Amino acid sequence: MTDRADGAPHDLSGAKRRIVERLKRADTVTAPELAAEFGLTDTAIRQHLEALEAAQLVQRSTGPHSGRGRPPTHWSLTPAASTLFADRHADLSVELLTSIRTALGDEALDKVVRTRAERQLASYQGVLQGAGSVHEKVQRLATLRSAEGYLAEAIEADDHVELVEHHCPIQNAADHCGGLCSAELDLFQRALGPDVHVAREQHLLDGGQRCAYRITLR
Repeated sequence: MTDRADGAPHDLSGAKRRIVERLKRADTVTAPELAAEFGLTDTAIRQHLEALEAAQLVQRSTGPHSGRGRPPTHWSLTPAASTLFADRHADLSVELLTSIRTALGDEALDKVVRTRAERQLASYQGVLQGAGSVHEKVQRLATLRSAEGYLAEAIEADDHVELVEHHCPIQNAADHCGGLCSAELDLFQRALGPDVHVAREQHLLDGGQRCAYRITLR
C-alpha cells in the first residue's frame, strides 16, 4: 500500500473508495444519503457497505428515531480504516531527530534519547518487579515489547534465555539515530538487573532478519 500525498485511501476500487472517502469527511451517513449522492440504488450501496463491514472498515449504528418505521441505520468508519490513509508518523520521527541534531547538536539528541530510555526503564521495572526466574523476567519483557509493536518472544535454552524481536516499529528512526539502538541494549540490561548479562546477537540494522539478545546469568 503506497502513500498518496492527498491522503486518499488505497486498494479500494470504484464505489467502495468513494464511500470510504465520504465517510472520512462525515461523522455518520445513511445508505439512502450515499445512494442519492452517488446516483446508485440503495441495494447497490448496501452491498458495498456490507462488504466494507465484513472487512472491518465500516460499522453501523442506529440513529435517533423520529416518527414511524424503523430507525435509520448510520454508517461510519472503524479505527481500522485509518490504515487506508497516508500515515507520516515514521517520516515525522526522522524529521524531528534530524531537526534536533541540526539545531542543537549531537549532544542534545543524545540527551533526548537518554530521557526516553529513562521513561521506558521506569515503566519496565514496574512490570518486571516481583518476577522470579530470569526466564519470567524476559517473558514479561517480551510481552511489553510486543505491546509496543516489536513482535517479541522469549526463548529458553539450556544456559541462557533469548529475547527475539521479529519487527522494529522504529526502524526508520533508528536508521538515522544509532543512539536509539544503543540505548535499548542498555535499557534491557538495566531493566533485567545486574545479575544477568545482555548481549545483542542479531541486529536488523546490521543486515539481520531480526534483533535478538542473549541473556545469561553472570
